[in-house]
Amino acid sequence: MTNNNPPKFTYWHVWTDDEGISHQTQCELTNFQQESMSGDAAPQWNNRLLSADAKIVFAELPVGWVGEWHENPQPQWIVPLSGKWFVETMDGMRVEMGAGEISFGGDQNTKPNEQGLQGHLSGTVGDEPCKMAIVQLEGDRWLGLHPGEFS
Repeated sequence: MTNNNPPKFTYWHVWTDDEGISHQTQCELTNFQQESMSGDAAPQWNNRLLSADAKIVFAELPVGWVGEWHENPQPQWIVPLSGKWFVETMDGMRVEMGAGEISFGGDQNTKPNEQGLQGHLSGTVGDEPCKMAIVQLEGDRWLGLHPGEFS
């Protein structure tokens, strides 16, 4: 079965502006191609977004967990697998994300604001832990990316 309409995946891009303030912008991944993953497997839509050295981390944030103001340790893709979490950036925007919603954490090199806040605040939402998969990208080429630089 072939579908000729490529999908679009939305994600939240957490980023740092030129003044060192963190923001979140909703973006889309759109560069999907139909291809088989291997052998006789039916074609599927794939977006081969990047090739990079990376670490994969699986994490569970307990109920009530709060990650006080901090920067992402390195550029990283974060995908909740179950439960819910939030991210609040220095511009005051708060986004809650559940299973399957995607975030790119790229708020490195922020500068403390008047209240001394730097990076982002994050934490769990609701009465269950948030399990997540995190892909941390190695190397400086991923630092400072702005919304729309992935497709």
